[in-house]
Amino acid sequence: MHALPDGEAELTLVVKLPWEDVARLGQEAGRLAAQWRRPVTLEEAVSHRLRSSRVAAHAKPAGEQPPAVTSSASVSSLPSRPPAEQARQAIDRINGTAGTA
Repeated sequence: MHALPDGEAELTLVVKLPWEDVARLGQEAGRLAAQWRRPVTLEEAVSHRLRSSRVAAHAKPAGEQPPAVTSSASVSSLPSRPPAEQARQAIDRINGTAGTA
């Protein structure tokens, strides 16, 4: 962890995620990119999701649980395929190259 000049802190973290969650984060990054009118990294999408969850948690009445960090609604369900194929398709979706290879 280290302090940033803007008064925030940066924490480096390694998290293992299922490819379906990575694909959802890619969808979130795409949505944010359209909203912000600039490219958005997966790291920025995660950071935005965490910040949004924290703000929403503070706005809720005491006793309510904050929303989960990962979306419970499936953006698109991936059919049962070998893990390598799922990974390739998830990466293609994130990169916007699905169906062009």
